[in-house]
Amino acid sequence: LARQAGAAAGQLAPLEAAVAANPADHQARYDYAIALVGDNRQEEAMDHLLQIVKRDRKWNDEAARKQLLQMFEAMGPMDPLVVDARRKLASILFA
Repeated sequence: LARQAGAAAGQLAPLEAAVAANPADHQARYDYAIALVGDNRQEEAMDHLLQIVKRDRKWNDEAARKQLLQMFEAMGPMDPLVVDARRKLASILFA
């Protein structure tokens, strides 16, 4: 997770612009979320990953859901951001 985030961190502005230009571009949104992690903006990253799951759960072999799970594990189960994001993910998956 750290390696991915570090590599993408320098790309925040162009990735943000790509998501703004085409909100349905899941790859750009996913890459932007990874870059946000590299910039220590986990809550925003989780929101973008949740948005992908909400729009298309199966996109890229469930990459957004899998990335969320990696973040949950790295941050720990009691982190308030993880608790909130898990609740949102469950609501999306089981609604």
